[in-house]
Amino acid sequence: MSDDALNAFRAEVRTWLEENCPQEMRDGASGEDAIVWGGRNWTFKSEAQKLWLERMADKGWTVPTWPVEYGGAGLDRAHHKILLDEMRKMGARVPLQSFGIWMLGPALLAFGTHEQKLQYLPPIARGEVRWCQGYSEPGAGSDLASVQTRAESDGDHYIVNGQKIWTSYADKADCIFALVRTDRDAPKHLGITFLLIDMETPGVSTKPIRLISGKSPFCETFFDDVRVPKANVVGTENRGWDVAKHLLTHEREMISGGGQGLLGGRPLGAVLNAQDGGLTDPVLRAEAMACEVDALAVALTLERYKDQAESGGGVGDASAMLKYAGTELNKRRHELMMSAGGADALTWDGKHDGLAADWLRTKANSIEGGTSEVMLSIISRRVLGLPA
Repeated sequence: MSDDALNAFRAEVRTWLEENCPQEMRDGASGEDAIVWGGRNWTFKSEAQKLWLERMADKGWTVPTWPVEYGGAGLDRAHHKILLDEMRKMGARVPLQSFGIWMLGPALLAFGTHEQKLQYLPPIARGEVRWCQGYSEPGAGSDLASVQTRAESDGDHYIVNGQKIWTSYADKADCIFALVRTDRDAPKHLGITFLLIDMETPGVSTKPIRLISGKSPFCETFFDDVRVPKANVVGTENRGWDVAKHLLTHEREMISGGGQGLLGGRPLGAVLNAQDGGLTDPVLRAEAMACEVDALAVALTLERYKDQAESGGGVGDASAMLKYAGTELNKRRHELMMSAGGADALTWDGKHDGLAADWLRTKANSIEGGTSEVMLSIISRRVLGLPA
């Protein structure tokens, strides 16, 4: 597409955002209090927040690159970059965030039937249904293919029994996409099926897990004789590992951008300088600058891989590199926030808020979405081609 056409689109985007983004949604906020997760039971914190989501969903800009018939706007990478750039310039909040957008949506687009896409994708795009991920189990974490939650055939349904763990926001989600074992005699990477389950189905229950940070986004999820229609299988029965691997690349890509929320769209140096004492320590200033440079390098690498994926190359095993880099950057940012805060940053009453609680939460980044050790193993063997 010509530069003139892209410039015209940029002008159109800027005008639309000026006319439709409420002033309250132009503060660049992206922390937990500013996030809209959506779902059947979601409560908006303001009318402006609700209006912003509705307008962006109507435009297809909550999922800009998805096809129009599935709730998106059908934008290519070049146009999507322009939209994101203009939103950043304005400080516009992301109108909707969800595992449905980051993970399930791409999996459905790649493996779902047309009927499944029509059924599930538009509600995700409008924020009407909130999804959670049912992958890890007490005996299947890094070795995910060892899942034992079983789904036994019963006519047009499965009867699901088992347990998932570390299920983020399961107690608040409407539905779960889960890996279940449908053939216990097959090799462990086979016999797994990718299944969609409504959390309101009788027999589904959750139990929050309290973390050292005081926060509890994670839950245990239990399935006791849960009846699930076989029409809810994504892809092919017993070939769910193909779907799972595809989804994991998107999860790791999502995690690679972790930590940006605490910055509210501002440079790290500006955030640190706003704290009491500011950046008076030259060592801290140097570390903050190094972190910013590394963050820029990771962001540019992520953009390069996204462009590669757009051209059909996919991200593949490089997602492990992005996930590991994003994890380490997030931990470094929080370490710097703690250093800049001094003794005041250590104040913590065991509740969810504060620098100390956020810093403690980052320790889970090295585990969720695949441990750092597993990511380094994938990088060494599959990206660098080193011997096992």
